[in-house]
Amino acid sequence: MRPRWPRRVFAQVLSAQLLIITGVTLLAAGLFLAPLSSRLDDQAEQRALAIAQATAAQPGVAAALLDGHPSPDGPVQAAAERIRLATQASYVVVIDTQGIRYSHPSPALIGRHVSTDPGRALSGAEWTGIQQGTLGRSARGKVPLRDTEGAIVGAVSVGIPYQSVRLTLLHSVPGILLYAGAALGAGALAALAVSRRLRKRTHGIELSEISALLGEREAMLHGIREGVLALDSGQRIRLVNDAAQRLLGLGPEDVGRPLDEVLPAGRTADVLAGRVAGTDLLAVRDGRVLVVNRMRTVDGGAVATLRDRTELEELGRELDGTRGLTEALRAQDHEHANRMHTLLGLLELELYQEAAEFVAEVAGTQRATAEQLTERVREPLVGSLLVGKSAVAAERGVTFRVSPDTWLPDRVTDPRDVVTVLGNLIDNALDAAAGTRRDSQPPWVEADLRAEGGTLVLRVSDNGPGVPAQARELVFSDGWSTKEPTAHRRRGLGLTLVRRLAERYGGTAGVTERGGGGAVFTVRLPEAVRILEEVNR
Repeated sequence: MRPRWPRRVFAQVLSAQLLIITGVTLLAAGLFLAPLSSRLDDQAEQRALAIAQATAAQPGVAAALLDGHPSPDGPVQAAAERIRLATQASYVVVIDTQGIRYSHPSPALIGRHVSTDPGRALSGAEWTGIQQGTLGRSARGKVPLRDTEGAIVGAVSVGIPYQSVRLTLLHSVPGILLYAGAALGAGALAALAVSRRLRKRTHGIELSEISALLGEREAMLHGIREGVLALDSGQRIRLVNDAAQRLLGLGPEDVGRPLDEVLPAGRTADVLAGRVAGTDLLAVRDGRVLVVNRMRTVDGGAVATLRDRTELEELGRELDGTRGLTEALRAQDHEHANRMHTLLGLLELELYQEAAEFVAEVAGTQRATAEQLTERVREPLVGSLLVGKSAVAAERGVTFRVSPDTWLPDRVTDPRDVVTVLGNLIDNALDAAAGTRRDSQPPWVEADLRAEGGTLVLRVSDNGPGVPAQARELVFSDGWSTKEPTAHRRRGLGLTLVRRLAERYGGTAGVTERGGGGAVFTVRLPEAVRILEEVNR
């Protein structure tokens, strides 16, 4: 039956590591034993050669061979056996030039021809090797036997039992295997520790489940409409889904690059990098309003989510504009009704001349006011807002005026943003001024709009009660208001929108005290006005 491979990740890793460690250990043992066997063979052959050389150098061996005949009782046999016993060799055989034995451990073989070729030794060369002879396989050494004149008169052959070489090798194996087993055990313990840590990190899930989870994560990240951007501890992008690519203008090739390299310096990069703290932070990228939330991860990185609020912001601005227009129309309708009643009364009293003068005065005043605004405020939407707010202010008994220093060209980048900021500032000032009745000084509100290069500066002043120093930041908080909420409208949103729009442009929104009482709200919107060179291109 085929063994079943474990399914869990840690078990697979443990099994793989044990197999690898076992294989490496066996390979190392084999690589160690192979040269050891060869080295033992060489040692046995050199020992046999040394014994043969010592035998051939014995005085009287060559002379006894020349003077006598092969005999079990001869001097050559006696000398050879003495050396064999002393060295524990398998045999010491002395032969003449014809290959006839003069000595042998088996006396019956004396006088017979040797079983192996003695040609190299009889030719004057020494030889070593492993051979099979009458006494079995042995490590052999053969040297020539010379007389006193140096002439070759025979040869000496010495054999070391090959079995003793194998026994030496086998005796070394247990020690080698002991060390190999210790290495295998240490490796197994290390593999077990790694596997347990891996099991804890993977929560014991199977490898197939990891693959499925990865597929589900990819489908979820790239399927949702909200953008997801993951950063590592070095602020490099490691994941960006399709929605984030669309909202931030990034591509798959930007993965792995530092965030500050792929995004220009500004609020969006600061929010994503965590240099601006908070929740539901507004950022702008290529004209889109993004709500960003950032959460740190355990490895020092972070995951940021991005929601596209462009459409919602546009709807909010349209709603503000519609509400302002409605209030302006209501105020104009009320004012128009008062004038019509006055005109009707003059006609009923048959004061025709006075009626004509009244109509001319009202029409002339409105035309003059509109002409003055048109000369100073070239942007139609902003000018229309100021005309409408003047009607609302008149209805509420507040004098509304535009500063003589006001100058707004028709090169506003996004007039709707300016309308939102200016409309909320004026509404807030009207509420403050209308709630303060002074006999010596009637309530008033003044708007001042100036283009300083590419920066638009909006300043709205009033002679109301002002804003206490401790509340000058709170007035821009979401939901904070000194007025009671109405049933149909939430308070505390207007100035919050002003601050967020200013931050979206990279500008500021603040409030200071006006000399003589009241408040001055100042908003700076960088790059809200296109410079003349850009317009002429």
